[in-house]
Amino acid sequence: MSVTVNPHLQTDADPESREQLFEQFAPMARRLAGRYQSPHEPLEDLVQVAYIGLLGAIDRFDPDRGIQFRSFAIPTIIGELKRHFRNTGWAAHVPRGAQELALRVDRAAHEIRDRTGRTPGPAELARYLDVKLEDVLIGLDAGTAHFSTSLDAPPASSGGEEPQPLGEMFGSEDDGYSLVETKLSLEAAIPRLPHLERVALSLRMQHGLKQTEIAERMGCSQMQVSRLLRGAAAHARELTDPLIGECAPAGPRRASPGRRRVARREPSGSPSGQPVPASA
Repeated sequence: MSVTVNPHLQTDADPESREQLFEQFAPMARRLAGRYQSPHEPLEDLVQVAYIGLLGAIDRFDPDRGIQFRSFAIPTIIGELKRHFRNTGWAAHVPRGAQELALRVDRAAHEIRDRTGRTPGPAELARYLDVKLEDVLIGLDAGTAHFSTSLDAPPASSGGEEPQPLGEMFGSEDDGYSLVETKLSLEAAIPRLPHLERVALSLRMQHGLKQTEIAERMGCSQMQVSRLLRGAAAHARELTDPLIGECAPAGPRRASPGRRRVARREPSGSPSGQPVPASA
């Protein structure tokens, strides 16, 4: 379509001519926006972006270059739409090249699906776009980062009156599994622990009680339970891996309960009866 445009439109900023051009080519901008329609992007938002591109084309068009306005406006509008998807339409950061591939692959898939009624495979998309299969795979992979779903939203397949949010349907790690190997390795060591440590450890591991609950059952304080559990862990570690005890640094030996250290005195024949001084 050849349109006569005021050659002084850009400098004079003729509002009437600008409005006429916009109304004349607005349907074309809307059709271009429809190419990029998807369930995740409202059509009216895309139309507004296309209108911005159309206004930009009107403002920058130079009739002295000898080209039709339509030929100048179409790539300008498409560029604005692509810029919109590149800057605001992605849930995660994706390189520009991968974004372009994702959009091309998605658009080709829609065209093939509309024509054949089936979803095309990667090889068919590669032949349709005349690109390498690796490029199609990159585009498909990048397309998964295009949109995201809120964890507070219900699943798409939910049909109940009060569907459960998607975030509540994800599984969580069961802490009990992490104790299986520990319990198996301690089966031989636990019977060799002191009685109180064995009772506290059994209540913690086999019954899953908290320290306050163990203290209530054993008739002691939570601090005492904590000490018992720490001692049981240290003793069990030494029993299951004797090398730990061998590699542990030797510290000062503690005196046995009930035994007091006394200063060494001279033999009974010493006239002073004072402790023997250390030799120089």
